[in-house]
Amino acid sequence: MKKVLKYILISVLLFGNIPSASAQFGKQKRADALYNSFSFVKAIDVYKEMLANNYNADYAKRRLADCYSMLRDPENAAVYYQDVVKQEKVDPEYYLNYAMALRALKKYDESKVWINKYKETGVVDSRIQKIAEDENFITNIYQIKQQYFSKPVPFNSELSDFGATEKNNLITFASSRDKGVGIKRTYSWNRQPFLELFQLTRNGDSFSEAQKLKGDVNTRFHEGQVSFSKDGKTLYFTRNNYTDNKKGKDAQGTSNLKIYRATVDNDNKWTNIKELPFNNANYSVGHPSLSSDGKTLYFASDMPGGFGKSDLYKVSVDGDSYGTPVNLGNKINTEGNELFPFVHNDGNLFFSSDGLLGLGQLDIFTTVLNDEGNIQDIINLGVPVNSNMDDFSFFLNDSGETGFIASNREGGMGDDDIYGFDRIPLFAIKGTVTDAINKMPIQDAKIVIKDKDGNQIADLVTDAKGKYSINVDRETTYTIEASHPKYMPEPSKIGDTRNSKGKTFIIVDFELDPVQDVDLLAGVNIENIYFDFDKSNIRPDAAVELNKVADLMLITYPTMAIEIESHTDSRGSFKYNEALSIRRANSTHDYLISRGVDPKRIKKFEGFGEYNLVNDCKDGADCSEAAHQLNRRSIFKVLKMQ
Repeated sequence: MKKVLKYILISVLLFGNIPSASAQFGKQKRADALYNSFSFVKAIDVYKEMLANNYNADYAKRRLADCYSMLRDPENAAVYYQDVVKQEKVDPEYYLNYAMALRALKKYDESKVWINKYKETGVVDSRIQKIAEDENFITNIYQIKQQYFSKPVPFNSELSDFGATEKNNLITFASSRDKGVGIKRTYSWNRQPFLELFQLTRNGDSFSEAQKLKGDVNTRFHEGQVSFSKDGKTLYFTRNNYTDNKKGKDAQGTSNLKIYRATVDNDNKWTNIKELPFNNANYSVGHPSLSSDGKTLYFASDMPGGFGKSDLYKVSVDGDSYGTPVNLGNKINTEGNELFPFVHNDGNLFFSSDGLLGLGQLDIFTTVLNDEGNIQDIINLGVPVNSNMDDFSFFLNDSGETGFIASNREGGMGDDDIYGFDRIPLFAIKGTVTDAINKMPIQDAKIVIKDKDGNQIADLVTDAKGKYSINVDRETTYTIEASHPKYMPEPSKIGDTRNSKGKTFIIVDFELDPVQDVDLLAGVNIENIYFDFDKSNIRPDAAVELNKVADLMLITYPTMAIEIESHTDSRGSFKYNEALSIRRANSTHDYLISRGVDPKRIKKFEGFGEYNLVNDCKDGADCSEAAHQLNRRSIFKVLKMQ
């Protein structure tokens, strides 16, 4: 599991570690040494020699499958996984690995077979549960209304390029393009040069030639994924554990990732490199993203105590001081890898994951926030942002209209490539439905949306806060209607989404008048009150309901007028029951007056004896005590709300 994590953090996302290989005797020992030092390209050659000589062939196939998986080559990985899953007593993890390789090849039906086999082993894995629960995901993801429109950029190389961000028309990104002279150092994982940070200038649709970032940021080892402060004077970046020309390693000889900070001088050189205090030599910390107010830094790490292989965290920032990292929780983090967080100035967090439900390998997701700024939902950005391969390092400019991603999808120029995109944000009609008298929100009000031709295109209901929201097309007009059984209908309103450039929503609110002359008290859940047999005193349970009525009349509807009707069961004479019901009406009336209700607002309080039974418990009927109880009641009738 640790090796898989290192691969994700290092190779795919170029989240790289520095291996140290040692010569070993014997072909398998040599191959394993190369594998364990992340030299997968070389290891493949040796494992293939073992296979050709039929030496420990099952083991060699497992290693070959894993090597190709580490190199993000699902096509070759699937070839070997296909044989591996047929081996006796094979680790069930290979079922999952094969299933994910097949998803990356868009073989979703075949993938499902091996996902089910993995599930049958009894493993509890939220990734599998998500796939099993949403069988229509692939179909639905292609039907999502498109708001991102991909476009090529002219500054990719034949090697790896990713992590593009833009600040003041300067685009900064990581690349393994080798522009140096003399000895060209390569990274044994994939035999590419080490990553460095580059920068170029945008002028409209034109771009200058990319140059290495000026200053002390770039070293002999990997640098990647950056984030700038709002004023552009501070840079956070990812680098291997390398400070003051010294390479740091963990106990296994691996140089993990750390986050560093740099500041720019008057010559536009990045200097004053400082390591952040929550780094650790024993695990990786990287992929920084600073919030627009500069108070929170988001990052990815495989530190102990997480939910999966790599989790997302946040830490408070106060000048040169940093708080304690906080895991973002299992709503975002899974058993898999969550990487490359990016927090936009609107507060939404974008990130890559292979543990949430996606199209193949890493997909890009975003959070949906509620009114309090808490995560309400997580959604897949769909195509063309995502593909069946790895999609990561999302960036969106401040206006939310343009940005970059990186991907190793088919058709690119190199290994990982940068892609630009234009974004047309979804447009929403939203609003609140409230009570016209007390201004309280109305839950479950029905909202009907019709297009300009009068055709109904949607209906929905308001939430507990009386709110509704629905995404619609721009540059047209809609008719919006609001209704509720306890309220008078209000004339429909026009929602005009024309001339909406630069906007993401319009607000259409409604205020509904309560219905007059209703038998139920509008807006609250008021029950009838009940009496004991042959009694007219107010029971404790009845007092609870009467307190609600009093609060409704005193606070919520200060001009409301009501009538009280009291009843009995059928036992006893008609005359006796009529008198008993009057006493019950009087008790009900007097209780409300004792709570401060103006007597003038109780227009009537009458007793009806046994004349209005709610069931068939007439004289002589064989009814239970519970059935008789339903008839011993006082009910309320609303006469006026305003």
